[in-house]
Amino acid sequence: MNLNLQEKKIIAKNWFETLRNSICREFESIEYLKSKKKIFFKKKKWIAGGSSKGGGTFALIENGSVFEKVGVNISTISGKFDKEFSKKIPGALNNHNFWATGISVVAHMKNPKIPAFHFNTRFIVTSKSWFGGGMDMTPCIKDLNQKKYFHLEIKKMCNLHNKNYYLQHKKNCDEYFYLPHRQEPRGDGGIFYDYLNSNSWNKDFNYTRDVGMTFLKASSKIIQKKMFLRWNERDKEKQLIKRGRYVEFNLLYDRGTKFGLNTNGNVEAIFMSLPPLAKW
Repeated sequence: MNLNLQEKKIIAKNWFETLRNSICREFESIEYLKSKKKIFFKKKKWIAGGSSKGGGTFALIENGSVFEKVGVNISTISGKFDKEFSKKIPGALNNHNFWATGISVVAHMKNPKIPAFHFNTRFIVTSKSWFGGGMDMTPCIKDLNQKKYFHLEIKKMCNLHNKNYYLQHKKNCDEYFYLPHRQEPRGDGGIFYDYLNSNSWNKDFNYTRDVGMTFLKASSKIIQKKMFLRWNERDKEKQLIKRGRYVEFNLLYDRGTKFGLNTNGNVEAIFMSLPPLAKW
């Protein structure tokens, strides 16, 4: 199927909205399984500031029985990068215009025995276009079987698209989600990719779509397996200290944070990734 750029933009934007709805429904059903109360995401729309156009919606559950804080953000914005930021973006050096759509999810759990999850995928257009994104898992209490399951699900999905993707994108993730000043990884890793353009938009879109579905499946299974486990204050202390590392990464190194701030995104939506409580 030969699609023009406008059709590609619409398909990508619609997919991220569909995925957002699926994730919200699944996480709401998980909350109900634990509390037997109907807890729904609170959604808030925002409009891009400055010279940027468009906006998005962020959805939030706070102080749930399972999710201490989980945010699901979708956005579609366009505008111009500033000169300095343009140097870092493919296809933006001579023409600073951009268009971007995507979804981002960060889940911080009440139970310290459940890992935190992060996921995002995006489609960006300058004078070039590409997909990017990935998923990773950050436990504060190690569980080797959990890590094996998470990576096996990702590897199976990657292999359906390209036998090299898992090792390539796992390596990207290990290198990216690393705190140099601590000399330690952020968590158990996952996959991360950026500037994906294989010259087949359909193949790249299908891969990006499956990354989202695999995140939903794997995170849901892990959460449901552990959400009834008992925990104590020592476990919570470990979680809060690990969250401190999470904050350090997101404020110092995270590309999504920098991209959002450089494109006049909504500050509340950008910082939704930060945990409600952390310790150092």
